[in-house]
Amino acid sequence: MVLVMSSCQQKEKYENKKIFRYNEASGIMTLDPVYARDQAHIWVCNQLYNGLVQLDEQLNVIPSVALTWEISKDGLTYVFHLRNDVFFHQDEVFQEKDRKVTAADFVYSFRRLASPETASPGAWVLSPVARKESELAIEAVNDSTLVIHLEKPFPPFLSILSMQYCSVLPREAVEFYKNDFRKHPVGTGPFYLRNWEENIKMVLRRNNSYFERAGDVKLPLLDAVSITFVEDKMTAFLEFTKGNLDFLSGIYPSYKDELLNRKGELREKYTDKFRMISVPYLNTEYLGILVDTSVKNNPLKDLRLRQAINYGFDREKMIRFLRNGIGIPGNRGMIPKGMPAYGEQATYGYHYNPDKSRALIGQLKDEGYTLQGIQLVTTSDYLDLCKFVQAQLDEIGLQIEIEVVPPAVAIELRAHSRVNFFRASWIADYPDEENYLSLFYSKNFAPDGPNYTHYANSRFDKLFEQAYLENDRKKRSELYRVMDSIVMSDAPVVVLYYDEAVRFLNKEVKGMRVNPINLLDLKEVDKIN
Repeated sequence: MVLVMSSCQQKEKYENKKIFRYNEASGIMTLDPVYARDQAHIWVCNQLYNGLVQLDEQLNVIPSVALTWEISKDGLTYVFHLRNDVFFHQDEVFQEKDRKVTAADFVYSFRRLASPETASPGAWVLSPVARKESELAIEAVNDSTLVIHLEKPFPPFLSILSMQYCSVLPREAVEFYKNDFRKHPVGTGPFYLRNWEENIKMVLRRNNSYFERAGDVKLPLLDAVSITFVEDKMTAFLEFTKGNLDFLSGIYPSYKDELLNRKGELREKYTDKFRMISVPYLNTEYLGILVDTSVKNNPLKDLRLRQAINYGFDREKMIRFLRNGIGIPGNRGMIPKGMPAYGEQATYGYHYNPDKSRALIGQLKDEGYTLQGIQLVTTSDYLDLCKFVQAQLDEIGLQIEIEVVPPAVAIELRAHSRVNFFRASWIADYPDEENYLSLFYSKNFAPDGPNYTHYANSRFDKLFEQAYLENDRKKRSELYRVMDSIVMSDAPVVVLYYDEAVRFLNKEVKGMRVNPINLLDLKEVDKIN
């Protein structure tokens, strides 16, 4: 009898808690933010840690641990003034109960991030920082003032500091737990780790000492976050429909037709239980073309053939039938919708024009060009899109072959310029158009940089370097638009579509927002039980 009563009391206590539940199919290997390179790790680290700054829904840089900051006129010196009410999660490693964050903690965290011994995939974010005797030129003037000196001006630097790589950590905890810090994180975020059964379940609990508020309301609003690790996306979808998960991100072929109609709307049978929210996502899906003039036997080096491919398929139809209306047809440039420099009314880019495409193909054939053996390399996840392009190009008289390879092979081929025609995507690491345009800067040729197409244009390079020195956001956006138009005129890429971040929510969930970098932020999310 006592056991039954105890069980009932435990259940009642659990049911009264506001617990947000989601599934992470990709799994989580570490909770150390210096290794947060993919969405699964970024999402959970965003609940556990904070950096100097963060991004709002419009991707503006706003305060986090740093309350205010100043940037010198030459763009080389950043001075941050920290809040005095930010504390690390309570942990036995600290001598005092409440361990306050100081500027020295950021100096330590940044130097650890940049250290070769750490081997962080995010060490590059500090590459603009100057060095003094091999050390990063970062100093703590006092407990609340941090100064960072850059080697040369880099306007996107402030937004880069919002990345989870740049989270503040306590030296005591990192040095005490050593390799076990991956599963014993100590941060400042709205939640702390309560329990983690690897590959099974993770539970985060509310940090009652969290510093941020929404007006007069103390954050976070949830009591806990529960994360499961079911690999099969269809199984996770079924758990969502049963009400066992509160949140589903993205659409997948296994359930897209069940959930959405052809217009990209939630099917009527689910509208009473769920709601859908979406915004443009900073991800451009494209086909890349190697335009290196030194490569022999590559008909794609001819601009007319690249333009014919760009004009030769219907992007609107592709989005409607293959993605159930989710996505924005890539009729502009590489810069996606959601970025300030995106050209809504741009006169550059490509729309479906089969007659123009046929005419260009005809010119090439009349001149004796051999248009055989053009092979498009893709992974199985995007085979349907590539087959759509293949079928439509066949209608205008251009036959292409498709080769499906594993993701690791595709990455290797692109990185070493061993493929002439390939499907790829570019998701912004930070919200500045420089992210996308760096793919076309001649000094970034792969394998040393992300210019996989080996595109080179001296006018583009000059404007790219000019943008580095422009701190005025509006003027920089104008330069970016010109660069984007130059790239599209030369057509080293075929833009397929600009992605959308789509979330499906249990109607009990309130306050969930979605942003163009698809960051999961749960501190203002509430749940009505």
